[in-house]
Amino acid sequence: MTDKAQEQPEDREESFVSHLVELRQRLVKAVLAVLAVFIVLFTYPGASYIYDVLAQPMLATLPTGTRMIATGVITPFMVPVKITLMAAFVIALPVVLYQAWAFVAPGLYRHEKRLAMPLIVSSTLLFLVGMAFCYFVVFRTVFHFIASFAPQSITPAPDIEAYLNFVLTMFLAFGLTFEVPVVVVLLVKTGVVTVAKLRSARGYVVVGAFVIAAVFTPPDVVSQFMLAVPLCLLYEVGLLIGAAIERKDRSENAEPEKT
Repeated sequence: MTDKAQEQPEDREESFVSHLVELRQRLVKAVLAVLAVFIVLFTYPGASYIYDVLAQPMLATLPTGTRMIATGVITPFMVPVKITLMAAFVIALPVVLYQAWAFVAPGLYRHEKRLAMPLIVSSTLLFLVGMAFCYFVVFRTVFHFIASFAPQSITPAPDIEAYLNFVLTMFLAFGLTFEVPVVVVLLVKTGVVTVAKLRSARGYVVVGAFVIAAVFTPPDVVSQFMLAVPLCLLYEVGLLIGAAIERKDRSENAEPEKT
């Protein structure tokens, strides 16, 4: 017993160190994947081209011959680099998520592994869909709406760094908004809350959706509605999927009783 008592702390320490080593290896692989994609994008098609693509919704609403401006000394270099790094992270996201999955998978039960992988894949796809919706629909609609109210006596010339911060905030807001079905399904699947309780909380969700939209979007009605309405609709989609999961779980639990 004494030998075992002395060996247990050492075993735990070795296990802890081995987990730290594996975590470092996984992080290094994820960072290298992002850097590799960044180098490729920075070389071809180039950071400037990627920024021009991202800025296209704003440029399309500016008066003819007007361009965006850069007020900082190194801003014309740093902003495209940041945009390229963001694009590299999005492209390398499957590798990053796989490294996270490979690190936590050995400690999961079989049923947890079956749940984790679909959640990772679906959450990644939904986040990308949210960013695409923001770029192709929200940006074009909101920028045209704002430009229509600009007085004729001024010439809009947005700063590229301010535009970058705005884009990142909007991408994050819409990307997380499109994760609502995953959150609802996860709550139902883990038994934290039932679909009936989530349905009874619809009113609070609607109010919360418009509060979130007011915080993360520009102070105009169009952008707030374009964030709040999809959030509410995606919440309903999550409820439908959660209800299907509850029915499936009830049927699986009832089968042993019949036999």
